[in-house]
Amino acid sequence: QVQLVESGGGSVQTGGSLRLSCAVSGLSHSNYCMGWFRQAPGKEREGVASISENDYRRYEESVQGRFTISQDNAQKVYLQMDSLKPEDSGMYYCAAAPRRAYCLLKGFFYGNWGQGTQVTVSS
Repeated sequence: QVQLVESGGGSVQTGGSLRLSCAVSGLSHSNYCMGWFRQAPGKEREGVASISENDYRRYEESVQGRFTISQDNAQKVYLQMDSLKPEDSGMYYCAAAPRRAYCLLKGFFYGNWGQGTQVTVSS
């Protein structure tokens, strides 16, 4: 059973930074994808970044160059968020897709989700 627990959310001003963490347990160390998603009130959930077992990374276009996803031996996944904008606000979720040879930034691809951590960016 894969379990995911996010932390690190908070409130910052425009241009600030936050580092989200996702503690992972129960994930096999082979062929997996980890992803970060976000959902703002009244909007659909969107993929932000993903990372594969071999560190192949994907980013949503609006965060390219500002966000960095990284991992620590499938036990922790991080999302470093710099140059934050108000439109980055929302609930951020960590997600896991075991036994995958490639990664997608689509919610249906992931079967395990954390409870989320709130990010608020004020102007």
